[in-house]
Amino acid sequence: MDDAQRSAGAVPARAEAAAESLHVLVVDDELEVREMVGDYLARNGFAVSLADGAAAMRAVLAERPVHIVILDLKMPGEDGLSLARELGRPGGIGIIMLTASAEPVDRIVSLELGADDFVSKPFDPRELLARVRSLARRLHRPPGEAAPAGRLGTEVRFGRYALNLESQRLYSLVGEEIPLTTMEFDLLKAFAERPNRVLSRDTLLEIAHNRDTEAFDRSIDIRIMRLRKKIELDPAKPRVLKTVRGAGYVFVPGSEADA
Repeated sequence: MDDAQRSAGAVPARAEAAAESLHVLVVDDELEVREMVGDYLARNGFAVSLADGAAAMRAVLAERPVHIVILDLKMPGEDGLSLARELGRPGGIGIIMLTASAEPVDRIVSLELGADDFVSKPFDPRELLARVRSLARRLHRPPGEAAPAGRLGTEVRFGRYALNLESQRLYSLVGEEIPLTTMEFDLLKAFAERPNRVLSRDTLLEIAHNRDTEAFDRSIDIRIMRLRKKIELDPAKPRVLKTVRGAGYVFVPGSEADA
């Protein structure tokens, strides 16, 4: 995965939620461009990954489902046209091409290869955001239908993170992997599958305990403390993994911990 990927904050979903909570992959060999686009989309509620070329793009696609690819036309090695052709084969992925070229033939060829939209550099990030939202609505939701809360395919989204239940990996919203031990994943998965429910220590030990480890009551507290350090903005004041005094813990995926 691209080493330029970085965490970026996100804001709570707005009224245009039909297009949000989708995963957008930005592919551009210019570091400044992809970070600017990625940060702007993340701050407007999208899950975002960044890639500096073909290899990084394929690595992201192998790890996570992608809904829309923003693809630079002119890149060294495999250019945007060849990558658009590759993306267009299986279908189901929206493509927005970026280019500094003013040649009409580039636009025509891009559209013929399966691109859905075309934005010329330099561009206003607000225009690109509007085009991403419009394409997301056309491809994935009937007009006016909101995206399901907290899910991206096989992922559960909360705060600034997404937990992939199939690959057993935790990602920030710009695709950076947050390392988890097996026991930490088991516990987070138990919470993610039972959102907004108070779970006692005994219940958590039963559904998320690693059989190879001797079970004891306080092990849950230790694991939760470690998870909070990884997913909470302020571990001392948790907003995702909350303590319910005398009862246990509750997972609140809708918390505005990323605000």
